[in-house]
Amino acid sequence: MTDQIAFDDHKYWAELANDWHIRPDSIYLNHGSFGVTPYPVREKRREWIERLDQQPMDFYVRRLEGYLDFARDKLAEFVGTTLNNLVFVENATYGMNVVAESFPLAAGDEVLLNNHEYGAVHRIWQRTCLKHSAKAVTVKLPERFESRQQLVDYLLAGVTDETKLLVISHITSPTGLIMPVEEICRAFTERNIPVCIDGPHAPAQVPLDIDRLGCAYYTASCHKWLCGPLGSGFLFIHPDCQDRVQPPIKSWGRLLPALPETWDEEFTWQGTRDPSPFLTVPTAIEYLSKIGMENFRGRSRWLASYAEQKLCEAFSTVPIADRSQGWYGSMAHVPLPEGEWTELQHQLWERLGIEVPIINFEEKWYVRVSCHLYNTTRQIDSLVMSLQTLTGRASEVAPRPARSAP
Repeated sequence: MTDQIAFDDHKYWAELANDWHIRPDSIYLNHGSFGVTPYPVREKRREWIERLDQQPMDFYVRRLEGYLDFARDKLAEFVGTTLNNLVFVENATYGMNVVAESFPLAAGDEVLLNNHEYGAVHRIWQRTCLKHSAKAVTVKLPERFESRQQLVDYLLAGVTDETKLLVISHITSPTGLIMPVEEICRAFTERNIPVCIDGPHAPAQVPLDIDRLGCAYYTASCHKWLCGPLGSGFLFIHPDCQDRVQPPIKSWGRLLPALPETWDEEFTWQGTRDPSPFLTVPTAIEYLSKIGMENFRGRSRWLASYAEQKLCEAFSTVPIADRSQGWYGSMAHVPLPEGEWTELQHQLWERLGIEVPIINFEEKWYVRVSCHLYNTTRQIDSLVMSLQTLTGRASEVAPRPARSAP
């Protein structure tokens, strides 16, 4: 068992942060969009690329299936399922497209979403519904999240006799909220409505036990909180739904003389794509596991809580939900003061080297701070001071660090 590390032991965490090589001109508080990969994981990926480049025939034809099965097995164990229910895909968006192309819809059917869903997910299902003369229905969730049952009730209120699928985030992208997916899945499966969970922010940020959730589909990225390489994600399909799933790119599935016999084998061989991001995922799992998943979650949540407190104090605003009730994990999502902040994210980067999303959600502006193990309270303090200045709440902006050579 990994020893518990104090979340405010700044010396320990500062030493660990050396595993991340981030450009010195950047204060990176946006791990939730594109995660930064620690050095040991980057090195392992380079090893896989070198192994492929040295002998591609041997790598692809004789080795690849075994390598992928090993990596899938490690990932499946980590997220709470078995490798036969899971395949690697490039990211959560890719996986969502697979679901949309495979799910049976007819004219008049409805797919239920909500206003906290990722914009690309809305686009995917709008296109799919248009193709089948079906309808993508968006439920507007409450302005203030009070209880888990409240969310379930809001979603159920959008159900009609034509509802064929619910699409729901595990952790929302624009608002950073941890949704009560277990309760939601239970309520909808009781009504024979399958659930597709969009989970790119979930792996590592929260414990995952997909089989227990009872969802029909789960798609996620490993390049965010798990710190796998960019281009690594997965798609889970419940056994009841596997017979209708096909990859969007049809190739051999398996290399001759073998032919695919199960749904997951169709995803094994899709031409000469670089499989190194997939094969490196076990190293990312091992890396965070050595630190301790609870240590990682505790530290990143401690930083997010610190950011939330400082931002709320600076702007006298209140988040959409109460962190103490479990709505937030490693992200802080805080309303900004009233104003027009279209250029604020650009100004933070160009003038100060701070990378953080400024999000317009339901006609209000928010800052979303993502915290990982390389972040510090000093970086958060710099963000708060800079936001105060750029929104007219302070008098001076510190100069931006010098850009490093490319």
